[in-house]
Amino acid sequence: MDFTFSEDQRLFAGTMSDILSADCPPEAVRASWEDPDARVPGLWETLGETGVLGLTAPESHEGLGMDEPDLVLLLEELGRAACPEPVAEHVAVAVPLLRDHGSAELKDRWLGRAATGDVVLTAGSPVDDLVLAAARADLSLLGVDGSLHAVPAELTTCTGQQSVDASRRLARVEWTPSDDTLLSDDPVVLEEWLDRGAWAAAAQAVGVAQTLLDMTVAYVADREQFGRPVGVNQAVKHHCANVAIDLEFARPMVQVAAWSLASGGSPTDGGSVSIDVSMAKSLASDAVDRACRVALQCHGAIGYTIEYDLQLWLKRGWALASSWGGSRLHRRRIAAGLGLAAGR
Repeated sequence: MDFTFSEDQRLFAGTMSDILSADCPPEAVRASWEDPDARVPGLWETLGETGVLGLTAPESHEGLGMDEPDLVLLLEELGRAACPEPVAEHVAVAVPLLRDHGSAELKDRWLGRAATGDVVLTAGSPVDDLVLAAARADLSLLGVDGSLHAVPAELTTCTGQQSVDASRRLARVEWTPSDDTLLSDDPVVLEEWLDRGAWAAAAQAVGVAQTLLDMTVAYVADREQFGRPVGVNQAVKHHCANVAIDLEFARPMVQVAAWSLASGGSPTDGGSVSIDVSMAKSLASDAVDRACRVALQCHGAIGYTIEYDLQLWLKRGWALASSWGGSRLHRRRIAAGLGLAAGR
């Protein structure tokens, strides 16, 4: 079984990195705090034109017909850039769920426009109360009473909620479920809903953690104390090494989970898609949490100041660590999947 990325997959990720470097630098992320929808001007349209927003949509609906292994490196790049746009919720959660479980009418109404970026899709989480980008979304996937619904914007009332990361616009959504909005009440689909969201958050968390590690290594190599770089101190080296080790465990597991989601089964004996995803999310949440704490400590706590760019990634990292379930929830989920606990 070969998990190696192809040249085309790496090229696509490189293109994504170039787009985000040009259109979503730190100053653009910071400026998104003041935008009503936390938008980066022109970025959503660019991602639509390059096919990113339609990557998981079928070719019959204007998409590229690709899958999670093709997407995982792109999600990591979104994390590296702390991208404020709800790309992950759109392309990694909402579009695949509509593609696989929506009616023909629902697909014809939404998938083509979602693939081109003409509409924005988002998805709530079964383990979180708030929905990212709900006020901006044209269609939201929301759960209630053991069922998943596709709810158009005109049927929702959104009340904005404050987030530690001002570029992540969260809202509490009020709506009335009906047979017209029902997407599925199959427990398998509900598990897939959590799997997709948790995996997308994990992949972004890996990207955030990598950026934090890169920033920290660069800082301690340049910052001098008592006439020598801070980074020559063994304790500082150990802190950075621990983050690197965490990433070396988390990143491959996120990639394995991508393969599992795409194939509908785990490559490991006795495993499952949900176990693989929860392993990925727990490892990624722990990795990004450690990366945040180490970056803050090694920068001498200047990351707390709003003027310093480090805090953009600190806030994003801690937000992603807990979204779609933190490491504790996903370890309980792994235990349940292995028959070691009664349930989540």
